[in-house]
Amino acid sequence: MALNEKKQVGESSKGLGKFLMEVKAETKRITWPPKKDIKKSTIIVLLFCAVSAVLIGAMDYGLSSLYKLIFSK
Repeated sequence: MALNEKKQVGESSKGLGKFLMEVKAETKRITWPPKKDIKKSTIIVLLFCAVSAVLIGAMDYGLSSLYKLIFSK
């Protein structure tokens, strides 16, 4: 039984090594966008997140104020 377990561990480590080598080969085939495009996209995403945060914060403040106004009496 112990020999079988050792054989399975050895096979799985070979499989993992093969998998990692294939992942490395695939990442070399990827055509990455230029840095200029990455910077532009990053700025757009950050601005969208900031605007969304401000809008959600304003809506939260307004609705909580409305809730307090309605249910305070």
